[in-house]
Amino acid sequence: MTSLLKRPGITMALLACLSFCAQAQTADPKFEAMLKEGFRAEGIAGLDRLQQDQIQALCSDPEQRQKPEVQKTLLEQQARALADIKPPADGKYLGDWKAGEAIAQSGRGATWSDTTKVPNGGGCYNCHQISQQEISYGNIGPSLTGYGKMRGTSQAILTYTWNRINNSKAYNACSNMPRMAHFNLLTEQQIKDVMALLLDPASPVNQ
Repeated sequence: MTSLLKRPGITMALLACLSFCAQAQTADPKFEAMLKEGFRAEGIAGLDRLQQDQIQALCSDPEQRQKPEVQKTLLEQQARALADIKPPADGKYLGDWKAGEAIAQSGRGATWSDTTKVPNGGGCYNCHQISQQEISYGNIGPSLTGYGKMRGTSQAILTYTWNRINNSKAYNACSNMPRMAHFNLLTEQQIKDVMALLLDPASPVNQ
C-alpha cells in the first residue's frame, strides 16, 4: 500500500476509497496492524487521513446503519452538514466552464508529492460522465451530461448544485462523493468553475 501512496499519479478519489475501505474494518486488530504498517506519513499526506469523523464511522458499518438510533444520528449529521455550507461570498454561483472542465479532468493534488501551493483537481470524471466529448469516465456516480439543459438555472438548482459539490453528505449522509469544501479540496472559485461546467448553456455538458 505504501507504493500506492507514493505514486505521483494516484488520484484523490482512490485515496478516499483506500481510507474508506480500510477504516470499515479497523475493528479487526490484525487489519489495523497491517494498516499502520502499510501507510506512513510523507510530505503533505499525513496519517490523520485514516482517522474517520463520526459520519464516516457510522456509514462504514452496514449493521450499525440499520439501527433506528444510528439512522437518527445520521439525519442529524446530514442536517448539520447542510447548515454549515456557506453560499458564494459575492453571491455569484457560476464561474468559467472551461476552467471547470480542467478541474473536472484533473485528479492531481493532495498526495505526498504535491505541495499546498498547487491547486487540487476535482477528479470528477473518476465517478461521473460529464462532457459527451470525453470517452473515459467512471460510473460510481450518475451521468451529469445535459445537467443544466435538463434542470435550468433557477435559484433552487443553483443552491442545490452548490451544496452538493461543497458537501454531498448534506443530502445523503453516506454519500461516497468527496466533500470538496468541507475538506478544502477545492476553493470557492474552483467550485464556481465546476458549477459553470454543469450549468452554463455554452458548456459542452449542455450541448
